[in-house]
Amino acid sequence: MTTETPVLNEHNKAEYPPMHTAEHILNATMVKLYGCPRSKNAHIERKKSKCDYLLYKEPSQEEVMEIEKRVNEVISSNLPVTIEFVSREEAASIVDLSKLPEDASQTLRIVRIGDYDACACIGAHVNCTSEIAPFKIISADYTPAESGDAPGRWRVRFKLLEK
Repeated sequence: MTTETPVLNEHNKAEYPPMHTAEHILNATMVKLYGCPRSKNAHIERKKSKCDYLLYKEPSQEEVMEIEKRVNEVISSNLPVTIEFVSREEAASIVDLSKLPEDASQTLRIVRIGDYDACACIGAHVNCTSEIAPFKIISADYTPAESGDAPGRWRVRFKLLEK
């Protein structure tokens, strides 16, 4: 772990910390359940958000309910959300850096949600998962790839319910 003051890239938007942290939990859940990469695209907002995942088949309604259940189990687990600063080299042994911008700094910020998730991220997060309201998937759709041997796009829209 580096001890000098890290110099990070500027962030281009202010997220709503509970929703942004819920997105991290959803990403980790998708990776664990489907072995897919973290979201291809994400649009995270206070009222509702969406993420796109590359999957070879559309999740069934039962699978969608399981995703929602697992995300809510993590939220209710009261896991700490911690931040550490590490070198890019060390980060590569912890997280996938394939979506890292070319101009990213040499020191990276790793956000951990207990032992459930670790991700390089410069956004705003809660301190503990219990600060997040219950997670609800509100809709999803699947677009198959034009080529049968490539994954399609599963877009999931979600929100946080009132506590």
